[in-house]
Amino acid sequence: MERPVEEFESSLDSYSVKLDQFEGPLDLLIHLIKRNEVNIYDIPIALITAQYLEYLMLIRELDLDVAGEFLVMAATLIHIKSRMLLPRSDPTQEDPEEDPREALVRRLLEHQRYRQAAELLHERETLREAQWLRPDGRVAPLAGEEYEPELEVDLFSLMAAFKSVMERAKQRPQVALPAEQIPIETRIEQLLTRLSETQACGFEDLFEDVTSKGDMIVTFIALLEMIRLRLIRVFQAGSFGPIRIYKAKTAAAGR
Repeated sequence: MERPVEEFESSLDSYSVKLDQFEGPLDLLIHLIKRNEVNIYDIPIALITAQYLEYLMLIRELDLDVAGEFLVMAATLIHIKSRMLLPRSDPTQEDPEEDPREALVRRLLEHQRYRQAAELLHERETLREAQWLRPDGRVAPLAGEEYEPELEVDLFSLMAAFKSVMERAKQRPQVALPAEQIPIETRIEQLLTRLSETQACGFEDLFEDVTSKGDMIVTFIALLEMIRLRLIRVFQAGSFGPIRIYKAKTAAAGR
C-alpha cells in the first residue's frame, strides 16, 4: 500500500528523493550545456563528461535515489569521450563515420522539444487555475524594461547552489560538536517558520543556522521535500542568478 503524498520520513537514512520526480540525465546535460554556454551541436564532451560526473558524485553523496538511467548516461558519455579520442576517418570517404555525439544531440533536441511543450501546458494550467501569482508579477511594472523576470528553478540549479554553499562551508573554522542529526520533518518546520517571518528568503540564508555537513544535507533534502509537497516555490533571477524561496499560499494557509 502506497503512503500518502503528504507523508515523509523523519530519518535521512530511510528517506530518498526519487530524481524522476524532478529531472533526469538529459535535463542535467542541457543544464550543463546552458551553464557553459556551448553549442549543442558541438558539445565539448570531455568538459561536459567531467562536470556530469561531479554532479553524479554529489547526487550519491546526498544519498539521493540515483535512477539507473543516470548511471547509463554516465557510461554513454564516457564511451563517447573514448570514441572522440580515436583517430577520425577521412570525411571525404563515401560513408564517413558518424560523429559520436550526433545520436546524443538528437536525443537532447527531442527532449528539449518535449519539455518546452510540457512547460507551455503547465503555464496555461497555472494561468487557468489562478492558484499562484509569480513573484516577479508584482514588481515588474515598477522595475521597468531592464528588469529580468524570475524563473522557476530546476533541480540541477539547486544542486549547483548547494555545491557553492558546501564549498564556502569548508572555509569556515571547524567546531567539534556532538553528532546529532536533525529529523527532516523538524527541519521542514524550522524552514517554514523562517519563511513565515519574511516574504521570501535567499537560498544561502537557509543554511545560516547549520554548520555540519550532515545538517546541510538534511536542509537540502528538506528543501526538495518541501518542493515536492508544494509547500514552497523556488525562483531564480535570470538563467543563473540568485535563487529565492517563496512560501506557497497553501502552506501559509495551513499554519
